[in-house]
Amino acid sequence: MKPGPAAGHGASRHGIAPVLRRVRAVVFDTDGVIIDSAGIHAVAWKRAFDACLRERASGSAARPFDPDDDYRTYVDGKSRFDGALAFLDSRGLGRPQGEPGDPPGTGSVWAVAAAKDAKFDEWLREHRVEAWPGTVQLLHALRLEQVSCAAVSASRHARDLLSMSGVAELFHVIVDGNDAARLRLPGKPDPALFLEAARRLGTPPCATAVAEDAVSGTEAARRGGFAVVIGVERSARGAATARLERHGADMVVGDLSELLTPAGPAAGPRTAGPRAVEPG
Repeated sequence: MKPGPAAGHGASRHGIAPVLRRVRAVVFDTDGVIIDSAGIHAVAWKRAFDACLRERASGSAARPFDPDDDYRTYVDGKSRFDGALAFLDSRGLGRPQGEPGDPPGTGSVWAVAAAKDAKFDEWLREHRVEAWPGTVQLLHALRLEQVSCAAVSASRHARDLLSMSGVAELFHVIVDGNDAARLRLPGKPDPALFLEAARRLGTPPCATAVAEDAVSGTEAARRGGFAVVIGVERSARGAATARLERHGADMVVGDLSELLTPAGPAAGPRTAGPRAVEPG
């Protein structure tokens, strides 16, 4: 399913699946769950990391950044700094941390993070980003059921992206990378971002569900004691399903429209077995 415009999906025809009737609120990850922006982040990271690899790495460590596997493993769901640090460490490129104000470059972890941000800003000036139709449908159905919704992201771009895609008004609360920096919240797999969203919604984690497409996010939600952790598998081959389950997802869906009734497939969401979260 391709993302499309946020409006006009006729969500009022649908109810919500029983699993969501058990909760008072749902917290949604932004990139890859609400809007189709995860791939854009991955490309921006690739350009920043590949420049660093060309300058600083040799041998097998110099192989280009993989926007699928490397992105999911090292940076998906994390803050810019944490993602940059994790990937550079994986290639043995111990860079000085630098400072948050470092200009884009390769000399420090913050410089590489700034280079990624510059590439992402460049893309946004020339393109538009769209919301996943199934997510928009679910958001409308949740509103009709008086289930509160929050959007969470480690990215400082999240509010702009949500506004650009026309879905910002569907959320009671938005917690983004700017909030995380101001409040000094640790990134995923720490549950701090999700817990802050639940606090602002006024619902305890035990009455709140989380929808996430990153393993760092499903692990964070499990650590936070959230009632239901829904993994969202966007890859065509279903390559991340097992990892999402291992890292805390109670169920994995290919699209959040599967949590609508009667629109979801007859088989319903794929349900994980016993919870077994691997160490971070």
